[in-house]
Amino acid sequence: MISGERITVSRGGRRLLDDVSVELRAGGFTVVIGPNGAGKSTLMKVLSGETQPDAGQVSYHSCAIGGYQPVQLARFRAVLPQSVQLSFPFTALEIVRMGAVAQGARNPTEQARQALSRVGLRGFEARPYPSLSGGEQQRVQFARALAQVPEPVVEGVPRALFLDEPTASLDLGHQIAVLEVARDFAAAGGIVLAILHDLNLAAEFADHLIVLDKGRVVSRGPCTTTVSDETIGQVYGIAGAVGRLPAEHIPFVLPQARYRPEAG
Repeated sequence: MISGERITVSRGGRRLLDDVSVELRAGGFTVVIGPNGAGKSTLMKVLSGETQPDAGQVSYHSCAIGGYQPVQLARFRAVLPQSVQLSFPFTALEIVRMGAVAQGARNPTEQARQALSRVGLRGFEARPYPSLSGGEQQRVQFARALAQVPEPVVEGVPRALFLDEPTASLDLGHQIAVLEVARDFAAAGGIVLAILHDLNLAAEFADHLIVLDKGRVVSRGPCTTTVSDETIGQVYGIAGAVGRLPAEHIPFVLPQARYRPEAG
């Protein structure tokens, strides 16, 4: 289990996270939603060990994250950041291989090839990263994360995927495909935390939903109870947007634009 207890992060006199507590359990797919500036990416950076909180503590399997060396953390969890800037024209295989090397793979090249295949990029190994479309680059970065934690559980210890907007730049089919891979990782005993802006994808894939707004947890729990008119209205300022699929009671969000009469 990965836990964050009473996490607070302040920058420039503003609290990006305010007393936030989170538990990520093995076998769970947790999704964080919220408006821009809610603190979602900051929370992921703290939980992954990239950022140290001003107050509170993060623990991996009951051990404070500060007790792990970077190489140890690299074997426990992989991170797909919101954006990646590269200065050199690496090939797709070279980028994904970095994840396998960080994990300590015996055959990092083969592990990288397998990861590219999992995201539908078999045959892209020699393609220069800058020549790829935005969606293809996103899938290469996802493959790098998969190459870093190829197995959800190793010697009884669950590994974790931290995914910050993994569906950005992807078409609908690849959005579903990426989230299905992440869901399978969780179902096999791993830990997944993803940040999503598409509330319908969040409702479809999340086992547990966390709603952030202004650095605080507004709501948390199963999607069936968390995605409600009250919560969506409070956080996004959109009223009457939530419906329910009759059979499964899964919520869906269908915002309606306000009517604006044409100027006479």
